[in-house]
Amino acid sequence: MADLHITIIPCLSDNYAYLLRSEGLTAVIDPPEAAPIVAALEGGRLTHILNTHHHWDHSGGNRDLKEAYGAEVIGPEKDRSRIPGIDIGVEQEHGWQFGGFKVDVLEVPGHTRGAIAYVIDHAVFTGDTLFVMGCGKLFEGTAQDMTTSLAKFAALPDDTRVYCGHEYTLTNARFAQSLEPGNAALAARSTDVMAQRAAFKPTVPSTIGLEKATNPFLRLHSAEIRSAIGMAHGDDAAVFAEIRRRKDIF
Repeated sequence: MADLHITIIPCLSDNYAYLLRSEGLTAVIDPPEAAPIVAALEGGRLTHILNTHHHWDHSGGNRDLKEAYGAEVIGPEKDRSRIPGIDIGVEQEHGWQFGGFKVDVLEVPGHTRGAIAYVIDHAVFTGDTLFVMGCGKLFEGTAQDMTTSLAKFAALPDDTRVYCGHEYTLTNARFAQSLEPGNAALAARSTDVMAQRAAFKPTVPSTIGLEKATNPFLRLHSAEIRSAIGMAHGDDAAVFAEIRRRKDIF
């Protein structure tokens, strides 16, 4: 059985990129810049660059890293024209392969129209679609798009580890508690997050089970949240839209 090793790489002010190593291959997910990736490689070889979406703070390192290492760039086929240096476009129907692992690709439009996530070895790399206790802004999609996309994450096994694109968790936790102060799991998670950040530790990975228990964007059926926003009987997309609107001005 192949082993997968994941290294978290802080970039810019609050981004995370990730190194994946398996069977002599090394991939980086969502590199915004080259220097931290080169440092993390410690003289090793980079074989692949994976992007979840086109935004510069997730793909800005593509060309420099490709030039330095000859790495193949993999990204969403449906957004191929906006992925710098792309070699291989991937889609949900076919997925991809990395070392000894099958990589499932989830098409998750909402933040951008072509956003994808990668599922490999009980871990999901969500880019800016799903955050720890949050989700991405709707730059190119609708509330219905994002509601459908987030449901794909919620359908993954609860023990799936969640690696997202930014360290937004403290603010996300405060917002979540403003909607659902009676959620004991959320209160406990918020305490843990404060301790992690006070120690300058990342709050990733989370898990799908933990997100379903604490992330308001995955808790659209919560009676407490629906009461807080005055939408006891709204449909899921409308409830999502109101939660997202409130988060945008929080």
